[in-house]
Amino acid sequence: MLLYSDIITGDELFSDAFPLKLVDDIVYEVDCSMITVKEGAVDIGGNPSAEEGEEVLEDGAQTVNNVVLSFRLVPTSFDKKNYLTYLKGYMKAVKDQLTKNGASAETVAAFEKGAQGFAKKVVSNFKDYEFYIGESMNPDGMVALLNYREDGVTPYFTFWKHGTKEIKL
Repeated sequence: MLLYSDIITGDELFSDAFPLKLVDDIVYEVDCSMITVKEGAVDIGGNPSAEEGEEVLEDGAQTVNNVVLSFRLVPTSFDKKNYLTYLKGYMKAVKDQLTKNGASAETVAAFEKGAQGFAKKVVSNFKDYEFYIGESMNPDGMVALLNYREDGVTPYFTFWKHGTKEIKL
């Protein structure tokens, strides 16, 4: 199993236990789902059978995102201007980490070009995203982006590839 952590904060962000794909060699899209949890109970995210009909929440139960729950991600908020300010600083920090860790000039250039293109996509669809930070709540770390697939129901997270470090478990 692979665990992906933030290269700046060390916060665990996601693992390959969740369906993920690399998009344009710049971001990971990690599929997630909404699950019902009750204190002391474990729900692995299975859907109720057709015979059972719609699930009704029991007292003390709540519906949560399985990636948020598993990696203790914390919701945060941005307006477009503040997000752009954050993103500029974050991209510089990732570039510095890449350089410090001996990445080739080609890798750094590919990161800068790809990140710029993807950032434009995020900004143009800014209202579609929810924002999450790692467990340490360090404002210098990665802000994960939660969005929904075309069906409007299926959630997925976007994480910057170059802002993560793979840890083999």
